[in-house]
Parts: sequence; structure tokens; C-alpha cells
Amino acid sequence: MPETTPRPQADVGRYVNETLRDRYFAACDAVYALGAPAFAEMDVETSAGTTHVYRYGPTDAAAQSRTPVVLVHGAGSCSAMWYPNTAALSAERPVYAIDTPGDPGRSVQREPIHRPERAAQWLDETLTGLGLDRVHLIGSSYGGWLALNQAHRRPERLASVTLLDPGGLEKVGLRFFVWIFASLFATFAPKALRPRLAAWLEQPVLIVPELRTMIRSGVRAYRIRRPAPLPLLEDELRTIRTPLHLLLGKRSLLVHPQRQVERVPHLIPGARAEIVSNTGHGPQIDHAAQTNTQMLHFINNN
Repeated sequence: MPETTPRPQADVGRYVNETLRDRYFAACDAVYALGAPAFAEMDVETSAGTTHVYRYGPTDAAAQSRTPVVLVHGAGSCSAMWYPNTAALSAERPVYAIDTPGDPGRSVQREPIHRPERAAQWLDETLTGLGLDRVHLIGSSYGGWLALNQAHRRPERLASVTLLDPGGLEKVGLRFFVWIFASLFATFAPKALRPRLAAWLEQPVLIVPELRTMIRSGVRAYRIRRPAPLPLLEDELRTIRTPLHLLLGKRSLLVHPQRQVERVPHLIPGARAEIVSNTGHGPQIDHAAQTNTQMLHFINNN
């Protein structure tokens, strides 16, 4: 009988084909070029698949010995999204940027990681494979959920956690999905209209050509198969003792910023919560200098 190709698991992400994958990788490389050059790239084998990681600076010997920063990106993207932050962060300490399995990037997913315990296991295995016993973990959006989940389930390696407009604090509402789809459609708008749409949607993707191309290429090339993660329960948040820094865009559509700035420090002792004005879901991109300063101040004091 002829051999048949195994059907991919329903909840494991995959590329549509190699041609679209390679185009996406080329678009990613153009975005990486906007930030600091990676010192090295490496693959870490985990029970969920192969995790691709980028290593950045520093060149200063004293800074090399400092506790490293680990960056976890948002859904539908890859670690190229950290291009506005890698230079500032890696000037002061080692930085590792992870491509999350299940999202477009150079990681290869073989098993699902959307369940909270499996997500924590995958990230812990990745840190083990990198030889990192202590890290400052920074997560954006879905990566914020991964970081928050790690602080709850496997906090032993965490020196601190920084959450940038994260998932995991409240159920994702319709308004966020409407914004995502509106932003995607806006990438097809005539060039002359994009600055106005970017301001209206608070979507920097529209005015950074390399970022716009990367996002559009990723949507065509990759199929995300995981369900949306559920927020942590209040009793779960109360277990967190890792120093925690919450940075929210004032006009975020993922969370209700004022509600969470008041709620999170009440549930997590010592948590620091701040709102970044004049921004929505991506403060680390459209207010990079300010956000980099705030993140480093928190990290350097923990």
C-alpha cells in the first residue's frame, strides 16, 4: 500500500508550504535588521518541539555576568517584534529572544503547549536547555500570559516578570478581535492613508514597512491552531511572589487598564503597575524609549 503523510495534530501550528515560509523568514530578517544584531542563534530541543532562540549582547564583561533577560513575543508574531528593545536591553545584560512554538517563527512545534501546565513545562525546558538558572522574564500580549503562567506554576528560575499589555488578566473581548481584524485589513490600504489609519487604530505596524510586510507574510504563511488561553483565576494570581511589573497601554483593547492597575497590586503583593499614555496594545513598539527605561529600571532593582 502507498505511504500516507500523517495528518498534523489539530492544535499544532504549521506553515502552509515552504515557499510561503521562506518569504516570511525573509520578511522577518528585514525586521531583525532594524534592531541590534544577534550575537548568536541556537535551537533548544524540548518535549514540545524545537525552540529557536536569538542571543543579544552585551560586549561589556561586567554586564555579561548579570542575570539575563528572556523575551517572549505576542501571538501571530516572532521574536523579531522586539527590534525596538533589543539594543537598549542588551546594552546592560544578556538577552535571549524566544520564538514560541505554535506561532510563525523558526521554532518547530511537535506537541501542543496551550494548556497552562504544558506551557510552563515547555518554557522551563527551554530555559534549562539554554543553561539559565535565573532570568528576568518579559512577555508581551500572549507572551504576557506565558510569563504570568510561569510566575504562577514554575517561578523558581524567575528573578522578575515584566508584563506588557498581557493576556491572562481578563477574558479577551470582542473589541480586541475587531481591532486585530481591522488592523490586518488596514495593511492593504493605500500608502497615503496608512499614517491616519495607524493613528486611529494605534497600530504601528501600518507605518513601519518591514513590520507590515512581516505581519502580512505571517498571516499567509502560518496557521495557528491553539485556542485562546483563559485568564488566571484570582486565587492563582494570589500565589505569585515573583517581583512583577505590569505596563499597560492607556487605550488598550485587550484589557481594561485602570481596572487592572488597581486590581493586580491588590492580588499580587508588591506588584508594580503603570499605564503608558498615548498608546494602545504595543507600548514597547510605539513608545520604545520610555518603555525600555521603565523595564530596565524595574529589572535593575530586582
